[in-house]
Amino acid sequence: MHELHGNLAGLKQSQIQAAERLYRRRIPADELCSAELAGRLLELSLELRRQIGLLVNRQGAIELILIGTEKGLLIPDLKEYPLGRKRLRGLRLIHTHLKSEPLTEDDLTDLKLLRLDLIAALCPLDGRRSIVHLAHLSTEPGGISVLPPQLLEKAVDYGNDFISTLERSLDRAIQTEAPAQDGQERAILISVRAGGERREVDDSLAELQELARTAGVQVLDSFIQLPRKLNPRTLMGEGKLQEVVIRALQRGATLLIFDQELTPAQVRAISTMTELKVIDRSQLILDIFAGRAKSRDGKVQVELAQLKYLLPRLTGRGVQMSRLMGGIGGRGPGETKLEIDRRRIRDRITALERELQELSRDREQRRSRRVRSGVPIISIVGYTNAGKSTLLNALTQSEIFTENLLFATLDTSSRRLRLPREREVIITDTVGFIRSLPASLMGAFKATLEELQDADLLLHLVDASNPRFEAQIAQVRTILAELGLAEKPELVVFNKTDQLEGLKRKDTIAFLRIAQAKRRHNAISISAVDRKSLAPLLDELKRRFWPDADDSFQTPTDIL
Repeated sequence: MHELHGNLAGLKQSQIQAAERLYRRRIPADELCSAELAGRLLELSLELRRQIGLLVNRQGAIELILIGTEKGLLIPDLKEYPLGRKRLRGLRLIHTHLKSEPLTEDDLTDLKLLRLDLIAALCPLDGRRSIVHLAHLSTEPGGISVLPPQLLEKAVDYGNDFISTLERSLDRAIQTEAPAQDGQERAILISVRAGGERREVDDSLAELQELARTAGVQVLDSFIQLPRKLNPRTLMGEGKLQEVVIRALQRGATLLIFDQELTPAQVRAISTMTELKVIDRSQLILDIFAGRAKSRDGKVQVELAQLKYLLPRLTGRGVQMSRLMGGIGGRGPGETKLEIDRRRIRDRITALERELQELSRDREQRRSRRVRSGVPIISIVGYTNAGKSTLLNALTQSEIFTENLLFATLDTSSRRLRLPREREVIITDTVGFIRSLPASLMGAFKATLEELQDADLLLHLVDASNPRFEAQIAQVRTILAELGLAEKPELVVFNKTDQLEGLKRKDTIAFLRIAQAKRRHNAISISAVDRKSLAPLLDELKRRFWPDADDSFQTPTDIL
């Protein structure tokens, strides 16, 4: 890269040339800095009355010369030397201190934030010798080791061998603390909310952790900040954000996930402070949906939602749109890469919306046939991971994919439930709801949730074992109201009662709260993994749809 960086105003041409001549110097791989180079560096620094810094690579070549002020240096963007998944950047900073002062807080912050191999401050001692203050990252508490000042000629153990050993030590410490599979993302979760209740923030962050687990992300740590007022630029205070980034680098994180939706400007501002990927709750949900959609309906809806989310966040910094269809021959003169990418996205959005309308017509035809058949339609709705697909499998002896993950099912599935005396109902499984569902995703999935418009009954399934079940009930009803379904007949069913057996002994108050909520919602209790527990539900369905029948489905074996 070879650059002279800093404010060069007021420097003579001869002084600039003297600084540039330092590029020709090389440092042996087994040395921190040669005595000759240290002498020339201090001599020029004292002449200029400014700090001078050298960024040196592991081959001993000087990559950057930094000209600072009397008090400090400004290190430029090091995008030419990306950190990636390495523990150290591969650059060490050797700079001068004019007043023989030790390493400053700014020096140590640069060391931690930039993951430098080490940092050294040279101070003049006499005409021929110099003192060096050294610090490097470590596995010690605080993540940094500051060494006592020493003569430069005594600092002989800080060459490449030392740095290689240090890097292996840092890597072992991270893998021992939180082993990760190859290629697995490692994340720090962040929640920033002004004026929110701590319990609500904790609940939302716990849910974000479950979303991360569903996405295959390893969560290393979480941070919560409850400021009086949000920072419009970075959401949280820049000092706190810097602390979070340093902690993330120390833990070997590759990803920062915010619980709140970030504006495009906020993503850009936060990204300038770190080389880690920065996403928010909405993008995490979209990524989960993209990985789990199987039907053509689901895939189209997810891609549409992703593109609508991406469009305002497109900044033109190397964004590649090679997978998107473009208008061949429509590229205007003078069009930038960013404009081309935006146009391609808009064209793709238009194509997907057209395809979604065609798929919607197909769904409308299928729905019309079901309605004309006169068979009652029951739609299972509820919070994600409430057990909707498990219940559908238990009732209809189907094999729809189920897993203890959020959004295990994204595609709508319909099955017939045959009951005695030639009676039957159609049961539809729908995508689970969640708080803060991205607006773009909500809009895209309204097409799929059209199925709910024809339902004769909404079977609202609740995970009674979840401590936040009351808030989840409220969230589901809020989304139903947004879809215009608030007036639909609803049957609340408390699921996973098998997980409550020990709760009465361990937490009587929590158990009573569930019992009270069941009465308040006039709910039925079941365990979808135990078919014997489904008899009360079947009997209630008979009462609702065939009230004049004189028989009863008292056991699940009545299901044909």
